[in-house]
This record gives sequence, structure tokens and C-alpha cells, in this order.
Amino acid sequence: MTARHSLVAVYADESCLGNGKSGATPGGLGALVEWRRPDGVVQRFDLWASEPDTTNNRMALRSVTDTFEALSRKGNQLSVLFTTDSRYIVDGMTSWVRGWIARGWRRKEGAVENLELWQAAVGAIAPHECQWNWVKGHAGHPQNEYANHLATRAAADQSASGGLIVSEFEEWWSGRPVRGGGSPRLVSPFPLVESFSPSRPLPG
Repeated sequence: MTARHSLVAVYADESCLGNGKSGATPGGLGALVEWRRPDGVVQRFDLWASEPDTTNNRMALRSVTDTFEALSRKGNQLSVLFTTDSRYIVDGMTSWVRGWIARGWRRKEGAVENLELWQAAVGAIAPHECQWNWVKGHAGHPQNEYANHLATRAAADQSASGGLIVSEFEEWWSGRPVRGGGSPRLVSPFPLVESFSPSRPLPG
């Protein structure tokens, strides 16, 4: 199945400083959004946000909601390849959510944790079609590493981009040290429209 709408590639990550420890745990999210113009040039945009006391899972969910809300601001209907190192998001969106919705937003064992955030994420996705893609975190994937950079920086300085802004990915990546003195890892190419395979739409 190919994309029915303009194809967008998103690389998202989350951070929580001191996650699971006592006291406040500031967190952040980061997303790198790529779009290929008709002339073939790939344009990139950054998005980040933060919370003063949160969890990794909350920020992972917000990475979905904040990104899709930003993509929807001009009434766009897009085909989105969403790449993250969060199994919580990929497994949730491709499997768990359907059962929760069928049971009236409940798990078999009881209440859904972060229910309002899951509902907000599902609502933000609704106008679009989405393929969910998992990558291993902290493994040198350029765009994933950059999303992590945005997320950890947002968590540390409690900042927000206020929407999509022109990306600094290329400057950041060119300045990264190369491990072992070898060649830098290649940036993931923009996905082929022909390879796009969206998940089934979630129930309303």
C-alpha cells in the first residue's frame, strides 16, 4: 500500500531526568520532521517541549500528540512514518489500543495508565494515516540520536519550541565526533512512498 497523502517522516524521542527516583523528574520530548519537496530536496523541522515533573511514558505519548497536532495545524491530512525507540508507543499504537477501545478504554486487568494522554494521542492521529517504526535507542541512528538530543535538552532547560521550527539537524550531525575515527554513519534516506504501509485506522 502506498501513501494516499503527502508523506512525512517523523523521528521522535523522550527523556526524563531521574526517572523513577524520588523528587521532581523533569522531562522533555523531541521530534525531527522531514518532508521532501517536489524538487526532491528534503526539508527538516524541529519540535520540542518539556514538563517539570513527569515520566518517560508520559513524554513518549506527548511526543506523538504534540507532533501530530503541529502537523495538523493547517488542516493537513498526511501519511506519516513515525519512528521511535519507544516500544511503549509502537506496541501501544499497533496492538494495545484496539483492545482498550473495544473494552471502553479499559485493560483486561483494570484501568489504563496515562489514559487521558493515550486518548489525546489517538485523537491527534485521527486525521492522518500512520506507519509505526521502532529503532533501537542510543545505537547511532542519526535522526533518532538528534531527537534524543532535542528531548534531553528540553528536559534539562525546560524549554519548548512552540511548534515546528527550521531544523538544526545538519549542523548538529556534522559536528558529531566519529567513533573510532571511522566514517560517520549515513543519515537515513527519506522513505520511499511505495514502501509506506500504514496501520489500520483506529476505532473512533
